[in-house]
Amino acid sequence: MNTQMISQRPANRIASILAVSALALGLSACGKNEDATVGQRLDSAVEKTEQAATDARIKAESAMQSAGNKIEQGTAGAESSAKQASNNAKDAINDATITAEVNASLAKDPDLSAVKINVDTVNGKVTLNGPAPSTVARDRAETIAKAVTGVTAVNNQLVVSAS
Repeated sequence: MNTQMISQRPANRIASILAVSALALGLSACGKNEDATVGQRLDSAVEKTEQAATDARIKAESAMQSAGNKIEQGTAGAESSAKQASNNAKDAINDATITAEVNASLAKDPDLSAVKINVDTVNGKVTLNGPAPSTVARDRAETIAKAVTGVTAVNNQLVVSAS
């Protein structure tokens, strides 16, 4: 036999004895009642992990719902603002159109065409400022302004100038 094999034999024997002793101790420990076995501790850890995952899912769903609500509110606010801006622009265009039509109609009248009448329109309400050659021309300017589509009221501030 080889001298190296002879020297390894006691080491192998000691290792074998230690392994068998550890196994015997492990098996004897299995028969004793401990507070929690490895399997029970593993089950407990799995249960805690599942509960933590459920809690995290609930929190994530709640956060997503909250974010969704905020997005809906923001969208509704933006939509409302856009509608308001559209209505304001539409009103401004309508007022400008009314002013232009009143000016054009006044320019067609022979008594009023030579006179400088300032026409201002806000929300369909027309205000006439400036001179008028006569009371009849003043009243006719108001009638002309009322005849324009979109006019809701006329504030006649025309002053009859002395001739």
